Amino acid sequence: MTRSALLVTALIILAGCEPSTDIAPQTEGFAAVEANSQRLPLPEYFDCLRENRGVVIAAHRGGPAPGYPENAIETMQYNFDRGVRVFEVDVAETRDGVLTLMHDDRLNRTTTGRGYISDISWEDLSGVLLVDNDGRRTDFSPPKLTDALIWARDTGAILELDRKKTTSFSNIAEAVYAANAEESVIMISYNDDEAAEIAAIDPELMMTASVRGGRDISALEARGVDSRRLIGWTGTERPDAAAWDRNAMNDVESAFGTLGRAGDRLDDIYMADGDGSEFQDLADDGLVMLATDRPLEAAEAMTSDDTAIAACGR
Repeated sequence: MTRSALLVTALIILAGCEPSTDIAPQTEGFAAVEANSQRLPLPEYFDCLRENRGVVIAAHRGGPAPGYPENAIETMQYNFDRGVRVFEVDVAETRDGVLTLMHDDRLNRTTTGRGYISDISWEDLSGVLLVDNDGRRTDFSPPKLTDALIWARDTGAILELDRKKTTSFSNIAEAVYAANAEESVIMISYNDDEAAEIAAIDPELMMTASVRGGRDISALEARGVDSRRLIGWTGTERPDAAAWDRNAMNDVESAFGTLGRAGDRLDDIYMADGDGSEFQDLADDGLVMLATDRPLEAAEAMTSDDTAIAACGR
């Protein structure tokens, strides 16, 4: 489907289904429009980060914390207020076609509900509550993707959208257009086929894809990916400064994850001594986007995230 066709569909969806207003207050009016107009477009923003040796922290699953569950707008706001600007969230689809934020196939772990997300209607899903990572019930409900997009658009946050198998890239793109949030999202791809699929839907959407140098970049460009809108994902196992340098030589920014299984992930290894200086070492070696399960501790240990805000905004 072409972008124009998606836009028409998105307008129809938006006209018939207004975003809910009971999740988080939205900023409306001239102030929000003015703030949006002053932000750098995403490709220029990431160029600015690279050129100024800045780092942006990406909070995995929205940055859950005690009392703040994963994939919740309230959790993202909590982290945003403390300086985090990018939030990786998971996009799933209910039985009746509503896009929501949910990582697991089932509701059991992260909500007070039970069963598969694909088997439940939005009406029923909106009646359950989210639980935090310690299993404690919160007062927050699973949000619609639309509400999360509007929140990001109005605050200046950036959402990394991780597609779950219950939905499609085209459905997610429709929601992005309907919310006028193209400059607030990064699409996540896990292989070259997915990267090409995203580019075919809209080559102007920012995306992450596995890239470790010019050869990988050229292969993606041959499949329609615009390297100006590409962030090179370099894994979670070990930092690869050489790959980050090769990507930078091709004007592509690099991302790396210190997230993973508790106890084994680099997040925990780096913070074992309470110092976390290794996070700043990643920035010094040329990393531009850090994906982490411990965003606030990483932010505290780094100066390059402050450099990023001062030089590039958001």
